[in-house]
Amino acid sequence: MSNDKQSSVEWLSEIIRFANKELYAEMFEAIEQAKEMEKEQHVQIWNDSLEEVLKKLESLKQYYNSNQRRR
Repeated sequence: MSNDKQSSVEWLSEIIRFANKELYAEMFEAIEQAKEMEKEQHVQIWNDSLEEVLKKLESLKQYYNSNQRRR
């Protein structure tokens, strides 16, 4: 049941499944939706982080170019 690579949603899903099979069957759709939401959040965080890195790189590029002209 334990897996270091599991997300919190996957872990909860396993706990519910082992604890009460009827409850798991009723909650299966909600669990799948939660997994999809979690994936979307990870993608958004990645995209936001990448955008910030690109902004920083552009800023460094501008700084470097402006200092090159001064020399």
